[in-house]
Amino acid sequence: MDEQKSMLKFGAVILAAGLSKRMGEPKLLLDFHGKPLFYYSVACAIQSNFFSTVVVTGEHIQSIRELTKDLPIKLLKNPKYEEGMSTSLKLGIESMKNEVDAFLVFLADQPFLRPVLIEKLMQCYMINRSNGIRIIRPRYDGVPGHPVLFDAELSNEFLALSGDEGGRSIIKRHAQKTKFVDVADPLWGVDIDTPDDLTKYKNISPLPL
Repeated sequence: MDEQKSMLKFGAVILAAGLSKRMGEPKLLLDFHGKPLFYYSVACAIQSNFFSTVVVTGEHIQSIRELTKDLPIKLLKNPKYEEGMSTSLKLGIESMKNEVDAFLVFLADQPFLRPVLIEKLMQCYMINRSNGIRIIRPRYDGVPGHPVLFDAELSNEFLALSGDEGGRSIIKRHAQKTKFVDVADPLWGVDIDTPDDLTKYKNISPLPL
């Protein structure tokens, strides 16, 4: 399995250009256990040894660049981020579609992700790709979540998206080519959307950096 993984190239697209409407301020820059909230998804991706890790940002790119200047990632500014998630997805995927065999789409507000989960998604893909499986998705307490792994052959379908359309329509279209990985700890899939979420999880430590 390790040999097969070394032959395949995986990319990470981390979406960090949201408008934070429910938070009322740039939530990804908020302090969470001593680091900005977005930092934990990035750290998880780095520790998972992707061939390419791309963080797509919006108007706060300068702040994010300063906070990640020593990290092995590529920052892309999305000038159209207000037009919806599809614009960030397309920018990130376009940057690596010809370089990787598959890519994982991360949300930047999931501070409890673990590299062991990323490894499980990759392993599931490697085991099932020869059977036509093209999408691997984690399932937390029976609820599908992120990050989601997509075979790179689906890249052009992402590039055809518009507005606030994410990968959901693509997953629905390829339901027969999707496999789920059940996750024992639902905490791993938690995303921080509101001030109440910050309060709720303030005493739970995220991934050690």
